[in-house]
Amino acid sequence: MSGALVARALRDPASVLTLDAAGWTALLCAARAETLIGSLAHRVEGLAIPAAAARVLADARAAAEQGRMAALWEADMARRALAPSGMPVVLLKGTAFVASGLAAGQGRQIGDLDILVPRDRIDEAEALLLAAGWEWVKPDPYDDAYYRRWMHELPPLIHRERDRMIDVHHTILPLTARPRPDADMLIARSEPLENGLRVLAPEDIVIHAAAHLMADGDLQGGLRNLWDIDRLCREFAERQEGFYLSLFEEAHCHGLLHAVTRALRLSHQLFETPVVGYIDPVRVALNPRPSDALFRHRLLARDGWGQRTRKLTEFAFYLRGHFLRMPPLMLARHLWTKWRKGYRPAG
Repeated sequence: MSGALVARALRDPASVLTLDAAGWTALLCAARAETLIGSLAHRVEGLAIPAAAARVLADARAAAEQGRMAALWEADMARRALAPSGMPVVLLKGTAFVASGLAAGQGRQIGDLDILVPRDRIDEAEALLLAAGWEWVKPDPYDDAYYRRWMHELPPLIHRERDRMIDVHHTILPLTARPRPDADMLIARSEPLENGLRVLAPEDIVIHAAAHLMADGDLQGGLRNLWDIDRLCREFAERQEGFYLSLFEEAHCHGLLHAVTRALRLSHQLFETPVVGYIDPVRVALNPRPSDALFRHRLLARDGWGQRTRKLTEFAFYLRGHFLRMPPLMLARHLWTKWRKGYRPAG
């Protein structure tokens, strides 16, 4: 599994020094497929590696830096558009990492801009963004209604001139999901940046990453999300004594303790993240579980050219992701509607 090569190289950069040409091909292809090529480039910088691989990784570092600047610029454009409202605007995911100067942002590929705003002001945020040049990506009436009634965000918007996407969240999981995180608490605990935007509190950044990985989807891109969790936990635990206890207490408040503990177990297994369990005041055991092997199979399933393998496992996690998002009858109606409209899972 070339996914395992990526995990090993991120965990122990010196391990790449033993790779032959085929090993480097597998590593680079899998890292690119998992959108971890920039993170890998940052980790192995300074090592004596083959010239061809060095050129690929130098390009990846340059692309990551360009992506970082573009993400910060797009965040500032959203800040300007929403400033007249005075509402809190919380950056999420990769943009939050680079805006905060976190280690998790080093080399990270950043796609859409994700922000969190109060749910009772979501219409106001939508109107301001539309006035500032963003427009709808999903014109389909069913998709639009589905997002507005059941999802944790507005339908995606894209800027007509800059061709950049923004996802405007009002909470961190779909409204149909079993856990119901307290979005008002997340916003209230968020911390200000110098430019007036905000980021989640350290514990909540990890909780959101774990929720996105474990409770909202099929683990596509999961290795990158797990690497985020490793970087975040290492940095926050070094800064803050008792960070893990605080993390578990906050996760319990949001109904996401199971997702957080699963994510930490997997992060420890793949990246040797220094996690800490507790017995009191909250019981959290981080010993490996037999089911963890299924998650590792899903996370690491890449061949020597970076192509996905274990399609049956992938499809099982696709179904799992949908069952986590909505009750069975609603899921059946939704999948039937999407099927009739021609949607098929990526194969």
